[in-house]
Amino acid sequence: MGDVIFLRDLKTETIIGIYDWERKIRQTLSFDFEFPGDIRRAAKTDHIDDTLNYKSVAKRVLAFVEATEYQLIETLAEHVAQLILREFAIEWVKVTVSKPGAVRGSRDVGVTITRTRADLDA
Repeated sequence: MGDVIFLRDLKTETIIGIYDWERKIRQTLSFDFEFPGDIRRAAKTDHIDDTLNYKSVAKRVLAFVEATEYQLIETLAEHVAQLILREFAIEWVKVTVSKPGAVRGSRDVGVTITRTRADLDA
């Protein structure tokens, strides 16, 4: 089993949804990410250049998501995964997108996808 770097509960607001009222307001979404990593080199050198800079990933994802207006979180999750794979040197990414309060009686709803570099070519 390889090392995993994670980023949890990254929150932002964007226009998302299929209903007319949803298209007029910004709603909060929460993102969780898992990335592969071999942290041994970073642990040895204690230098950020030897690992995935998750702050850079977070800033890029936030800028992207805040500028989007997708209807489905499925579409957003797919595009976020592709963005990360294209712009950061990793082999796979696991993305969870949650939409708090979307269904009465539940904390949140969402999707989790895992994509690899091979999915970029598909």
